[in-house]
Formats: sequence, C-alpha cells, structure tokens
Amino acid sequence: MTDCCSTPGLMPMNQAKETLLADITPINDIEEVSLNDCDFRICAENMVSPVNVPAHNNSAMDGYALCADFNQDNEIPKGSQFKLVGTAMAGQPFMGELTTGQCIRIMTGAVVPKSATTVEMQENVIVQGESIITNQSISKVNHIRLAGEDIAVGEKVFSQGHKFTSIDIGLLASLGVSSVKVFRKPVIAVFSTGDELKSASDTLSLGDIYESNRHVLIAMLKRLHVEVLDLGIIADDKTKIREAFTIANTKADAVVSSGGVSVGDADYTKEVLNELGSISFWKIAMKPGKPFAFGKLANSIFFGLPGNPVSASVTFHQLAIPAIQKMSGQSLKKPIKLIAKTTDIIKKHPGRMDFQRGTAFTAENNTLNVTPLSHQGSGVLSSMSRANCYIILPQQHQGCNAGEYVEIELFDHIIG
Repeated sequence: MTDCCSTPGLMPMNQAKETLLADITPINDIEEVSLNDCDFRICAENMVSPVNVPAHNNSAMDGYALCADFNQDNEIPKGSQFKLVGTAMAGQPFMGELTTGQCIRIMTGAVVPKSATTVEMQENVIVQGESIITNQSISKVNHIRLAGEDIAVGEKVFSQGHKFTSIDIGLLASLGVSSVKVFRKPVIAVFSTGDELKSASDTLSLGDIYESNRHVLIAMLKRLHVEVLDLGIIADDKTKIREAFTIANTKADAVVSSGGVSVGDADYTKEVLNELGSISFWKIAMKPGKPFAFGKLANSIFFGLPGNPVSASVTFHQLAIPAIQKMSGQSLKKPIKLIAKTTDIIKKHPGRMDFQRGTAFTAENNTLNVTPLSHQGSGVLSSMSRANCYIILPQQHQGCNAGEYVEIELFDHIIG
C-alpha cells in the first residue's frame, strides 16, 4: 500500500533541496560593523591574525622562572638552588637578564624572560631568604605558554561564510580587531493567505481560525538574524495576493507565503506566482509538506508553503532555512543525524519521505531512544511543540516495530 497523498511525478525531497539550493545566489553586499555588532553576522572575507596569541611566552602558573643548566635527563635535580633577582607580574615584565643560577618570582600571565629556561609552580620550591631551593626534579620548558601557541600571526582565523558567535567576538577582541566586514542581512517578506485566518485580537466566527504560521515563520527568521518584512494576513483574493507579491518583490530578497499552493478553488498563490515569475517545482515527495512551491520573481525568490501549520513549519525548516542561510553568505553545514531505538511502533506507507515528530532521550543503559508522538497530523502543531527531534523515514520506508533503529535529527536552535 502506498501513501494516499503520493502521486506519480512528485519530486523527491532531497532532489528538491538540491535544486532549490543550486538556484540560490548569495548576497554579495558587504558592510563593516563594530565588534559588538557582529554576533550572528556572516563573515565576508577570510580573516588572518595580525598578532600572535599569546603575544609572548608567558607563565601558566604562579611560581618562579628559572635560568638553569639541565642534566643529561633534561631535568633540574631536586635540591638545586637559585638566587631570586626580581619579579614579573602580568602587565609588568621583568626587564633584566637572567644568568644561570638565577630566578625571578613570576605570576600567571606574566612575560617569561627569554633567558629563563623553565617555570616551576611555587608549591614545588622552598624559599630561603633571597634564594629558592627545588624540592623535586624539574623538567625543561615547564608551565610556559609559548607565543603563538593559540593563534600564530598570519594564521587564518575565520573563513568567508563563517557565522560569528559570542565566543568569536572575544577571540577577535584578543587579536586587537575592532570591526569586521560582514554580508548584508537579507530581507525576507512573510505573509499568510486565507479568508478563515484571523489575528489574535479578532473575534472568531464559525469556520475561522487564529493564524499561527506567520508567527512561527517570523520567530524562526529572527533566530536567523535576517531582516523581516511582515505583510500580515492576505485574503483569498487574487488581486490582493498579487499586490502582496508585488510589494514583497520590490522590498525583499525572498518572499515566504503560507497557504494557497494546494488545489482548492480559492488557492490563488500558485496562479499569481505563475503570472509574476516562474515556478521551479511544486509538490514534493515529503510528509508533511507535499504542496511546497519554489521559484523566482523579478527581483527575489519565493517559497510557497502549505497552509497546514506542521507542514508549513517543517518545509520551511528543512528547505527554506538552508536556502536563506546560503543567501546570507553563510557556509552550510549538514544537520547532525543520529541513530536511535524506537520505543513504539512507527506507521508509514511508502511514497514520501516522512519527518515524524518524536522525543529523543537517553535510557538508563545510555542507549539513545526515541518515542514517536501519537498525533502526527499536519494540522497538529502541538506535535512540534512537544517534540525535540524529527524521525526521518526514507521515501520507501514501510514503518517499523518497537525496538528497531531509526534515523533522527535533533531540533536545532532555529526550531527547538
């Protein structure tokens, strides 16, 4: 038995994603932003370090920097004595020159004199007046952080397409960088279509529903740190839908609509898209989310999402989000997929790749398990809220019993 919604000619989901990504041209507009404004922005150039990090050999311990001759075992014997001739603090280096048999008191992070051969922690020496005596053997170049050990001058630190994180900001600051070149944020226009859709402040009549898709999509886009143009709810009117697409095309790099790409009498979105642009594909072998359209307008690309809330969320996450990331100039990374043991029966008919919602957890024996949610309907948005992963079932998969292994993809920060 095949999936009742699977018809001949549906494009396989993976092929749809490859086709879609191949049609995306990254934005090449570059702007320079301050260090504190580059979080989540996309690096527009390869960046190399102008300095060594650390900039100099420095002490990893509070202790003593020694100038010593080492024995044949490359050690300083226990009981060796050194004359204390100075102190080095972080930011206040010792400016003298050590000779064999001399040492200085040194604090963590302080510059290690070039003439010092090792640093020993204070717990391993005995202080006697103006001298110290080692109370154990000491190895060469001990407790010294070498210049450039973390990052060497001229070393590539970030590649073009890297998305900066909070830690990256600290790393850039440690290199003396005050501003960075990043790609312009893409502008994404969003609207939903449907006479039955109402805002939260409206009173519902018979047949009406509160609109949720647009709110989900905008929240996900905000986590991408793009510019969002919210065009609201558009009635099932061909003229108004055309106006919405026309406005979006003049102001945005990408247009995301929800609803109107099915086969109903009032589903005008596909008609308008055919008139104003070109549709690359429509309908894919994916569940939920068969009625997904992708194509181009005069100045932008568009994603026509299904109206059902789960279908809209999953197709946007799996197909539109990677495309927008590529448009942003970001280097794409494959999602991490894991193998988990299912705790319950999973039902599926061959025909479409299925993204069922599940809850993954680690059992007492440290086995990764997953429980499929009982309600998998494309209109049951609570299934997305209660889940923490997709259970990914290939197109020809026929379901499985409890205890069998399946592939899962944990929800990322965009959706989780």
